Amino acid sequence: MPDTTTTAPESATAPAEFADDAAGYYTPGDPIRDTKAPSGPLDERWNTRQFEARIANPANRRRLSVIVVGTGLAGASAAATLGEAGYVVKSFCYQDSPRRAHSIAAQGGINAAKNYKGDGDSVYRLFYDTIKGGDYRSRESNVYRLAQVSTNIIDQCVAQGVPFAREYGGLLDNRSFGGVQVSRTFYARGQTGQQLLIGAYQALERQVAAGTVRCYTRHEMVELIVVDGRARGIIVRDMVTGEIETYFADVVVLASGGYGNVFFLSTNAMGCNVTATWRAHRKGAYMANPCFTQIHPTCIPVTGHHQSKLTLMSESLRNDGRIWVPKKKADCTKDPRDIAEEDRDYYLERIYPAFGNLVPRDIASRQAKNMCDEGRGVGPEVEGVRRGVYLDFADAIERLGREAIEEKYGNLFDMYARITGEDPYSVPMRIYPAVHYVMGGLWVDYDLQTTIPGLFVIGEANFSDHGANRLGASALMQGLADGYFVLSNTIRDYLADGPFDRIADDDPAVVEAQTAVQSRIDHFMSNTGTRSVDSYHRELGNIMWEYCGMERTEDGLRKAIDLIRTLRDDFWRNVKVLGSAESLNQSLERAGRVADFLELGELMCIDALNRRESCGGHFRAESQTEEGEALRRDEQYSYVAAWEWAGPDDPPVLHKEDLVYEFVEMKARSYK
Repeated sequence: MPDTTTTAPESATAPAEFADDAAGYYTPGDPIRDTKAPSGPLDERWNTRQFEARIANPANRRRLSVIVVGTGLAGASAAATLGEAGYVVKSFCYQDSPRRAHSIAAQGGINAAKNYKGDGDSVYRLFYDTIKGGDYRSRESNVYRLAQVSTNIIDQCVAQGVPFAREYGGLLDNRSFGGVQVSRTFYARGQTGQQLLIGAYQALERQVAAGTVRCYTRHEMVELIVVDGRARGIIVRDMVTGEIETYFADVVVLASGGYGNVFFLSTNAMGCNVTATWRAHRKGAYMANPCFTQIHPTCIPVTGHHQSKLTLMSESLRNDGRIWVPKKKADCTKDPRDIAEEDRDYYLERIYPAFGNLVPRDIASRQAKNMCDEGRGVGPEVEGVRRGVYLDFADAIERLGREAIEEKYGNLFDMYARITGEDPYSVPMRIYPAVHYVMGGLWVDYDLQTTIPGLFVIGEANFSDHGANRLGASALMQGLADGYFVLSNTIRDYLADGPFDRIADDDPAVVEAQTAVQSRIDHFMSNTGTRSVDSYHRELGNIMWEYCGMERTEDGLRKAIDLIRTLRDDFWRNVKVLGSAESLNQSLERAGRVADFLELGELMCIDALNRRESCGGHFRAESQTEEGEALRRDEQYSYVAAWEWAGPDDPPVLHKEDLVYEFVEMKARSYK
């Protein structure tokens, strides 16, 4: 549980440069502290915690039950590992198979500090790159643990048969990703997420066959059950029959992914949502740094209003592709092959000579926007603006040969050709930033436990490891680290107190949760509105992208909050849900998700308004250098913003967890 030492709120007479833009939108709360993180030498802290964590003996494990929500890399690996340890595991996903979790869409690779290339990599360098890449807004202890555990992940996956790319001599190959100067990314062409998920799925199914894990597919979590202050179960909706079902356990683990779809257009699968974590937030779990969202620089540009999602092109393409725009606006309509070399602006190589095209995602994204804002974007006009830059492989094909490029990126090139109708082997790809990953999520301590005892959160659903910006190829690393190696060692400390008392079906907390779920469904089905769910989602996404997207301002965020509040009020009065609640009903599913997105969107804007600094993926126009780079304000904002739900009509409560750096010096990021 968080430390509850009370401190006085900040003075209302703070200097003007430290004025609280979000004053009046929230209530200051008590500070919060991670009481589980060990002290001592950095490289010994994880070993110390593993030893200090209590153990549930094998006989007791057979009587201890765990619910895991989500079957992506984090959820599938956690369920498999806990099942193999002897716990009774119930695994839930809304897909028709665990193999369809969105982790399957990850393309480029997974980081690990193996130093196979002998280029100076190490656990400490991975730790340092991650801290720096996150713009010094993550915890030292958590990030170092992630770097330590990374080395075990590759061995685990190779043992499962994951077909990582190999060099001619048979050794595992590596490539580079943005934000680093070493090659530490293991990959399987452009299908790394799919291959890793198949490995985790096999481990999960092995435990299903052994009887320790039971999978519930096409079941969506719609509420968390908290009894006597502890997470003890969930309420789900059978998405085929519409039946509302209740499941109990000694502990609940959320591995339900991120909330990037609050922007409507994103690289996430259409089904990705925030409901599992938002329901937990409303029950007392703090939401940390919700405004820290990542804009991925390498996506196929928007082509019009007909689109419902965007397509990611792996960041690994930046290893061999060169990013450029025409130097002259008049050349933007030309065939790129007709633009002379001296008339091309390889702007990342020009601005950041040390890292070039491999700068971190937030920097690459922001510079792409700047080029297009200058009128040098390429591709078709959408609403009067060309939103695209070139990703050109001509030099790499000439240097390495087409066959070598096909071997490394063939499926990505094929995907681009099918979507755009253009051949990337002969014509440069067109790319533009899009919403991709979220660094924010439910607040967890070093054990991955939230402010609700018995509720653990892993993978993208928590905030813990990436700070204000995630380095490429680190999502898969964190998901598998949490699932295979971290959670199993920390959850046992909590379960050592079990088994816990059985929960009665008519317990008041259970009945209250069931009633709330049914009332919500009844409202949607009986509401006599005229607007579709998707129309509200698209409008919310437009607000979020315009005012809380790649660039944020005080005036824009205030406007967004007002617009979201008006839109949410209209949603509850005027949304129209067709069909029946007692059957397959995708309109009803989306209604519940969009209702939660509307509340989340407002909190994201308040969080962004409160943080009057630029760091990582959060860029406040009021806080930038003369060169247009992000300007942090460490003396004011070196903290985790942990938000507490205060009720539907009350402002959220802000709890601050101070970030203390003992082993890394905080300084302005430079990739030049």
